[in-house]
Amino acid sequence: MAEGRVHNFGAGPSALPIDVLEEATKGLLNFQETGIGIAEISHRSKEFTAFLSETEDQIRTLLRVPPTHKILFTQGGGSGQFSSVVLNLLARHHLLHPDLKNEDRVMDYVVTGSWSKKAMEEAKRLGGGRVNIAADARRYSQDGKSFDTVPPHDDYIFSADPALIYYCENETVDGVQFAGEAGLPTSFPFAKLPENTILPLVADYSSSFMSRPIPRLADHAVIFAGAQKNLGPAGLTILIVRQDCLVDVDAAAKLGAIPVPLMLSYKTLADSNSLYNTPPVLPVYIAGLVLRKMSAEGGLQTYAQSNRRKFEKIITALKEGEAKGAYKGKVKEGSVSWMNIVFDVPGEGRLQQFLDGAAQRGMKGLAGHRSVGGVRVSLYNAITEEETDQLVQYMNEFATKTS
Repeated sequence: MAEGRVHNFGAGPSALPIDVLEEATKGLLNFQETGIGIAEISHRSKEFTAFLSETEDQIRTLLRVPPTHKILFTQGGGSGQFSSVVLNLLARHHLLHPDLKNEDRVMDYVVTGSWSKKAMEEAKRLGGGRVNIAADARRYSQDGKSFDTVPPHDDYIFSADPALIYYCENETVDGVQFAGEAGLPTSFPFAKLPENTILPLVADYSSSFMSRPIPRLADHAVIFAGAQKNLGPAGLTILIVRQDCLVDVDAAAKLGAIPVPLMLSYKTLADSNSLYNTPPVLPVYIAGLVLRKMSAEGGLQTYAQSNRRKFEKIITALKEGEAKGAYKGKVKEGSVSWMNIVFDVPGEGRLQQFLDGAAQRGMKGLAGHRSVGGVRVSLYNAITEEETDQLVQYMNEFATKTS
């Protein structure tokens, strides 16, 4: 490990591979032998536009994105997309159903954690349609308020022809994630979706993007992700948008849709190849370097297998610690996130002791989100199995001292 660096288990901005950071420092001074640093070079230079195209190709190859979908790069993070998806998908719905009244336009939201709840609240705030909560995970928690599981398939009630169907694949705060394998009780219920329409399915993949394959990617209208978890630094948002969602928002506005700012229009981004304005050049560069590394190391399956192993190691230590009374998991089995494992450390002052002990051993970023407390172990791609093993060893030692 580079001198002075610690093991960063933080939830984001997250750890990045050391070799990528070292390569990026060279580009900061001289990008591709131009004599100009990547943070200084024109975003319309042939060197950067070629790099942007390569980055797009890497995502398309690694995730097997079909030609029916465009890959776009923008700013604003996942929170920016809470608004963008509503505005763009409502515009699409107006073009498809110009005579429908706004109160009859429905937006379906699956609420499984803090981020999907925020997205749903933004849809309500913007208006332009009625929000239907297609499933609410809080119904299955002991207090009726917490998020600790993915709802069972029988609980989902989708609208017949909604403007959008929204879910968050991995809830970073609450540590809840849909199962990646089809057919499991906690997988996303694709079989329950309406069949009489081209699905307006929207998925927030911010904290699990590029950690494992995306189930039924081609069935999604929009997939978005902030890069600052598995792929790069904060400031870059990646969109995978089906081409029928690249609509003329001005034409939709004339039919009564909410006017869409040009910078939020998916069609504007697509028509300009993500260069309508200056994109986040440096984050794109670092993300591109990470994607090169992923491709060279065997692609997405290699990372998925490593992430499963890391997850299983932490879960084993957590369960052993629970048996000793040292820890208490927050998420029900089958819904636990691979990326963000959350748990409590019962006992007066024990949580701080755990965090302080970890910091003394060079492991930081383990405090849970301020809204829920406890511990949060984020196992993004750049966290190595060796680093995971060190945390497991510490968890076992701490649990033994507690018992």
